Amino acid sequence: MRSSLIAWLRVLLPLAALAILSTLFLLGRTPDPDDALPYAEVDAEDMVRDPRMSRPEFAGVSHGGAQVTVTADRASPVQNENSSAESVRLTWRDPDGLAADLTAPQAQMDGQQIHLSGGVRVTTSDGWAITVPQVDTDLTADRLLGTGGLTGFAPLGRLDADQMEVTRNADGDYLLNLTGDVRLVYQP
Repeated sequence: MRSSLIAWLRVLLPLAALAILSTLFLLGRTPDPDDALPYAEVDAEDMVRDPRMSRPEFAGVSHGGAQVTVTADRASPVQNENSSAESVRLTWRDPDGLAADLTAPQAQMDGQQIHLSGGVRVTTSDGWAITVPQVDTDLTADRLLGTGGLTGFAPLGRLDADQMEVTRNADGDYLLNLTGDVRLVYQP
């Protein structure tokens, strides 16, 4: 009895599977091209006209040994080796432990020089927070120049000046030089 049941199942089960598969293909819907896999809504002609990178990150070491990382939401080449970027963050980490983060809406990069503009926010690991309209950095000289007037808060109080320059002296220490109508409101 058992062997005859197994013999019938060997015939009926493959036939049932074949019937199920054939109804699947015969009664299936015709494919709708609009229901295809979604693709990104990108204008290819615009991509060719205006080449760009999304979320680029550049990293390197300055001549003074500081680790420098530049990230942006979008970057595009301008001409030759120049490029421009939007929503930029520059991180500067010195081997001695001093760190600075610069954020800006726009930047232009030309080799080892970076020009941040549109309202740059500078924060340092030792408690300084400075806002300046534009900042020029030179990675070869370990130099940072902020122009256009600045307002800052430091551990010693509030300060205002027309220009700031951060350079490295012969001993390897960083110097902050504020010039042009410098005002300090000391807060003990």
